[in-house]
Amino acid sequence: MLLGAHVSISGTIDKAVDRARELGCTTFQIFTRNPRGWKAKKLSNREIEEFRKKMKEFNYSIAVSHMPYLPNISSPIQGTFKKSVSSLIQELERSGELGLKYLVVHIGSHLGKGLEAGIKKAAEAVNTALSKVDNNVIVLLENMAGQRNSVGSRFEDIRRILNMIEYPDRIGVCVDTCHAFAAGYDFRTREAIENTLRDFDEIIGLKLLKVVHINDSKGDLGSHLDRHEHIGMGKIGENGFRELFHNPHIRDLPLILETPVDSRGNFATNLAKCKELYL
Repeated sequence: MLLGAHVSISGTIDKAVDRARELGCTTFQIFTRNPRGWKAKKLSNREIEEFRKKMKEFNYSIAVSHMPYLPNISSPIQGTFKKSVSSLIQELERSGELGLKYLVVHIGSHLGKGLEAGIKKAAEAVNTALSKVDNNVIVLLENMAGQRNSVGSRFEDIRRILNMIEYPDRIGVCVDTCHAFAAGYDFRTREAIENTLRDFDEIIGLKLLKVVHINDSKGDLGSHLDRHEHIGMGKIGENGFRELFHNPHIRDLPLILETPVDSRGNFATNLAKCKELYL
């Protein structure tokens, strides 16, 4: 079972591996730098060595990095787009240095310029970054919740981006269950999950599904509300996640929590709930 959470890199980046191990994670996700800024200090050889040493020591074969919050690879604003591509290049390089297998990227927003424009910009950003960085890191496009002007909430839109990518071996998809549910893809029953995954397979291809962000949803089906909830406490519910974890297409993938930390629970309680539902 590859089950984990998004852990902090506070202090030094190798401490993320310690935090994942303390939680009992068998995989994990990180930001490689402060996610709320554009600039990042270059990783030192010592930081890279310590991170990689702990990954090996604690037997983490797969870990995931996530793009920071500010980049928008679908942006029609040239200055923002240029900085977003630079950030994507940088994150690809950093992920490779740390030995991370996947880099998850929010597809972003077209800011009112239309879905077609956003899809083209997203593909351009990924192609540019992959052309500049020659390593083994696979870029994973993350589905959106369908907020206003968002790009990539429908499987068909993600497929259109994938069709434009010039490096097919270096691209895949990360499905966020909260985002998908908010966009109208049901996960509440076995039949609903089978229907959703059949649609995914017919449009995108299950072979391209590499990571699942497992988050319950505060919003109803098709609400377009990007609000994560504790596992079993949201609109997807315990039965939905039990069925999801027992689906043969999902069960063996890296499953990453991005659930809230509040008075009702934290990553430890959500991991425990997932293990209970997985068995």
